[in-house]
Amino acid sequence: MKTVKIDFVSDIACPWCAVGLGALEQALTQLGDRIQVELHFRPFELNPQMPMGGQDVIEHLVEKYGVGPKQVRENQAQIRKRAAEVGFAFHPEGRKWVYNTFDCHRLLHWVGLEFGSAAQHRLKRELLGTYFTLAVNLDDPSNMLDAVDRVGLDRLRAQEVLASDEFKEAVREQQKYYLDAGIHSVPAVILNDQILVQGAQPVEQFVAAILQASNAG
Repeated sequence: MKTVKIDFVSDIACPWCAVGLGALEQALTQLGDRIQVELHFRPFELNPQMPMGGQDVIEHLVEKYGVGPKQVRENQAQIRKRAAEVGFAFHPEGRKWVYNTFDCHRLLHWVGLEFGSAAQHRLKRELLGTYFTLAVNLDDPSNMLDAVDRVGLDRLRAQEVLASDEFKEAVREQQKYYLDAGIHSVPAVILNDQILVQGAQPVEQFVAAILQASNAG
């Protein structure tokens, strides 16, 4: 059986990335053991310049998209509905604040390197849940460390990573690689370095793309 490599380029501050991941997971469940998959999570920052303290989410999205607060709230409600359909229960009132996520990407890189793709997948899901379901302050390292705890990983080692510059350059290099490759919005799901599925597509589209990748070459 051929293995399909999937690079899931995303940010944990991206609600559509949660929707896309949920749809991808449902696609993999549908395919069952017909397809073997190697899933990796790659870093992308929606707000790399976001300072410590973050920004009110409504204010941020009004500035970013040039729409009014009412429209932002309606859009957020639609995203919450889509997320629920694919297994992500977002906070009923939505997240209140936008934070810098670079340290989350460092933790994900560490886990992928030292514990493998399955552990990285668990932490990715937990960090998305921390951001969108718990809606807690990600400037507080203890909230990231609690996520590490919840998925059964090494809290003390994670604390060492956060307290240092470890994996900073590796994450920056990966971010640059995907930006240079033309990825400017997420989620971007790349199969076998050849097939790009852009955005939070329906489950059926992920199924079709994975089958296509498994039969290519």
